[in-house]
Amino acid sequence: MLKPNILSSMFSQKIKPFLYLGVFYLSLSLIVRLVFIFHPITTASFGVFEILKILLIGAVNDALVFVLTCPFLALYFLFLSNSKYQKPYGQIILGVLVLLFLYILLIPNNIFKQYGGSIAEIALAFIGLKIVLFGLMLFLPEKRLKIRNILYFITIFLYVLLIVFNAVSEYFFYNEFGLRYNFIAVDYLIYTNEVIGNIMESYPVIPLFLGIFAIAVSISIFIYKKTETELLDLPNLKQKLILLASFIVLFAISLFGLSFTTNIKSPNVFEGEIQANGLPKFYWAFTHNELDYFQFYPEIDQKEAEKNFLSQFPEPFLKRNIVAEQPELKKNVVLISIESLSADFMEHYGNTQKITPFLDSLADHSLMFTDLYATGNRTVRGLEALTLCIPPTAGESVIKRENNKNKFTTGSIFKSKGYDVKFLYGGYSYFDNMQDFFAGNGYGIVDRNNFKPEEITFANVWGVADEDMAKKAIQTMNTEAKSGKPFFNHWMTVSNHRPFTYPNGKIDIPGDAKSREGGVKYTDYSLRRFFEMARKQDWYKNTVFVIIADHCASSAGDTELPMDKYRIPAFIFSEGFIQPQKFTKTMSQIDVMPTLFGLLNFNYQSKFLGQDIFKKEFQPKAYIATYQDLGFIKDNYLTVISPPKKVKQYALTQQKGNLKPEFNIYFDEKSLKKQDQNKKIVDETISAYQSTSYWLKTNMLNR
Repeated sequence: MLKPNILSSMFSQKIKPFLYLGVFYLSLSLIVRLVFIFHPITTASFGVFEILKILLIGAVNDALVFVLTCPFLALYFLFLSNSKYQKPYGQIILGVLVLLFLYILLIPNNIFKQYGGSIAEIALAFIGLKIVLFGLMLFLPEKRLKIRNILYFITIFLYVLLIVFNAVSEYFFYNEFGLRYNFIAVDYLIYTNEVIGNIMESYPVIPLFLGIFAIAVSISIFIYKKTETELLDLPNLKQKLILLASFIVLFAISLFGLSFTTNIKSPNVFEGEIQANGLPKFYWAFTHNELDYFQFYPEIDQKEAEKNFLSQFPEPFLKRNIVAEQPELKKNVVLISIESLSADFMEHYGNTQKITPFLDSLADHSLMFTDLYATGNRTVRGLEALTLCIPPTAGESVIKRENNKNKFTTGSIFKSKGYDVKFLYGGYSYFDNMQDFFAGNGYGIVDRNNFKPEEITFANVWGVADEDMAKKAIQTMNTEAKSGKPFFNHWMTVSNHRPFTYPNGKIDIPGDAKSREGGVKYTDYSLRRFFEMARKQDWYKNTVFVIIADHCASSAGDTELPMDKYRIPAFIFSEGFIQPQKFTKTMSQIDVMPTLFGLLNFNYQSKFLGQDIFKKEFQPKAYIATYQDLGFIKDNYLTVISPPKKVKQYALTQQKGNLKPEFNIYFDEKSLKKQDQNKKIVDETISAYQSTSYWLKTNMLNR
């Protein structure tokens, strides 16, 4: 039996690496948390006691998370042994490793290859390295301690490197989105080529990585020197079992504790995000890409929900007959989705930097929607809204789901009218599953794969410059016009996206300045060039142009869904056809295409859930959402439903500003207690999202 003083000594010695790593992790996490509190993107202000509360809860979260990240280091220590190198154990273990290596290398359908991807190659490399190291330690016993020390240092270094790298990653993610890791971070792991390329082009990567590496090496050397004696006296089997049992208990306590600390309610989004730890949020996002509405959100009777939602239409049915009073107009249609164009980038909405001179001038000659809101904060949400014309639903966009084909789309309406239908994108359309979605719904696709080398004057990781895409679009439309068929082309721009690089000499902001204002202004310049080329074409006079943002540049705010971070510009332009005017009522992205079909006098059977804003039954409203929070704006209320079956409602108070009344729409959001909520609008919110989720689930929104 182990004596108490021996047991105490053993624990104090064997947990030293964990203590040093833990203190480093908690210290670095504290620094990151303080940076977030005082970061310019954090628009909430905190008092001293609020800051102390955030730091305390954050420290508890960090400590619990650190315990959960220690299994690999614990297993490393548990498998340290000298006895395994004694005869005959050492030879047997080495033989098993060699046989396993040959099995992976030579057997075609081995278990590793059945998993697909690079699993077999990774396993082969790992086993091969293990054979070399085990062989050296088996046949060179005098070098065993030195080799073990080197491996121990590498293990410590990898832990420290990951801790530092995670802290830097969380900073840049927060700097971009005002959030800890979420679904977007999961996407970034999937689309590694674009994401790594974006990082390489957006930030000073070499100095950054050299700094990370230098910090990791310095900290690793310090921890190694303080703990290298751990390898001189390895624990026996009994000691290892005690250490293992202790670790299992701590692991269980940490899991249990996180289930409470991660659900502590916060008065605003920033407080909740800052006190959280990014790794549990990443894990949750990774395992919840799609949320079952009926499991996580408030419900009412399904028939009642559908009745409530469909009451906004003259025919209260999902499938409705749209009959125009005038003859149909077979005009060409060009829908331009502009990447990350917040309303407040335009002079019309108060911007004084003059970074959208062309769009501002075009808006003056267009039907302009002054109070229009994006349905989400990602490109796929904007494409979903403009293509399917449905409210957003919980989890991933329909575009990224498996069941995303044969839907009722704007493209299917145009195809039924004899149009040539295409999706144009300057990048590779496999990104965000766009190719699968648009091809699966009858669109032809023109993307970077269709460019000849000489057609590309500039490109970054997201795609060719918007000016190059504009030239390709004109070329595509000229070819379509020669066929004698009308065309519908949906063009998604790319240049107004970090790293905000573009050709030099085009605008007065250098292309390598990597400024958001430059990205906006270059896109504006490219659209001017597009229209200059279009005006010279025979098809121009018979074409309607729809210009709209896919989403805002940022979605961070004090509340779950800050309205000002969803307001986007949108207008419809057509010389001699669309009369300039401003539509000032609240509307959604999903209303734009039904309105266009109304202007073209199209007769069709509709399953769109947006409305033609010029019909007498139109109800001013908008849908805005994140992956979890589903919002509904109507009658000066913002209602938000979210997991687990929560309902929040805010009273919206209009604030005065210096713009013309139609553009001066900024709101304060005052949270209402349950007894003060507008029950009718709460039911409307639930009805809209519950009905949409049900119809998607049952394929009722298919063609």
